[in-house]
Amino acid sequence: MDVEEVAEELYGLRPAEFVAARDTYVARARAAKDARAAKAIAALRRPSLAAWAANRLARQRQPEAQQFLALGETLREAHRTLDAEQLRAASGQRQQLITALARTAGALAGEAGLSVSDTVLHEIEQTLHGVLADRHLAEQWSRGRLVKTPEAVVGFPPVAPEAVPAARAPAAATPEATGTAGTTGATETAGTTATAGTATATDSEEAAGAAEQPAPKRRPARGADARRRRELERARVRELERARTAAEEADGEVALRERELAEARDARQAAAEAAEEAAERVSRLEHELHDGRKARQEARTASTTAGKAVTTAEHALRDARRAAAQAAGTVQDLEGRNRE
Repeated sequence: MDVEEVAEELYGLRPAEFVAARDTYVARARAAKDARAAKAIAALRRPSLAAWAANRLARQRQPEAQQFLALGETLREAHRTLDAEQLRAASGQRQQLITALARTAGALAGEAGLSVSDTVLHEIEQTLHGVLADRHLAEQWSRGRLVKTPEAVVGFPPVAPEAVPAARAPAAATPEATGTAGTTGATETAGTTATAGTATATDSEEAAGAAEQPAPKRRPARGADARRRRELERARVRELERARTAAEEADGEVALRERELAEARDARQAAAEAAEEAAERVSRLEHELHDGRKARQEARTASTTAGKAVTTAEHALRDARRAAAQAAGTVQDLEGRNRE
């Protein structure tokens, strides 16, 4: 038995038809002594309504599905390479396209006779978000084999730190070095002038006095400005770090709540599927019980009829034996008379 063909057929059926059809194929595989196929088919899980509607979209709207898959490749690649321009271009199409495709999936489900609630429509959108972000989900969806709604997607997978370009550090300001160099040069000039001789003593003293004067006020002002800029920069960095920490904590809380919501939805879906499968089993057992009762009644009727036939046959046998005995007596009487 070709398991792939069976799976293709099963996932094209409506969810309510899935279990009975799967069990039929499992029974056929076992009857054919094909244990591998029986095990593989039995492992196929019935899709939820949202997953089935998304699968139907991929099956019946292949051009749109291919465009959507290509958008997912673009988004994942842009995120991996940090291509901001490509991310902006692709992200602009994302939500509008997801909303339109979810509505199309709902309409296709309606054509198949299944109504889609707002909750299921939201789950279809969540499924399509997962298809964009996750390559494995995209592959499953392209084959129409999704089984349940994936967990809520918070952005795209994280990028490795080495993929992020390092920020260039600002060059250190060195106004003090300039001032020191100027003072040193002036001091050396004063020393040279002081050894020139008596004729130029007054000039040497003036030069030495000029060299000993403090640096212009504007240089310390520049140093203070640089320090203030550095302090402001450090304050901005600290504020940015606090904001990033708060954002990460908020994202973590959102992810936690979304996981809890997804788990609750999965539990609800599993309970609904278990209830539906139990109802299907009850229905099959009721049919079997009805057929068994009917067979039992027919057997009882046949037994009663057979019993009456036996009674009639027994009466007929007694009558035949009585007639035979009478006939034998008559024969004996006649034989005795003849001998006389």
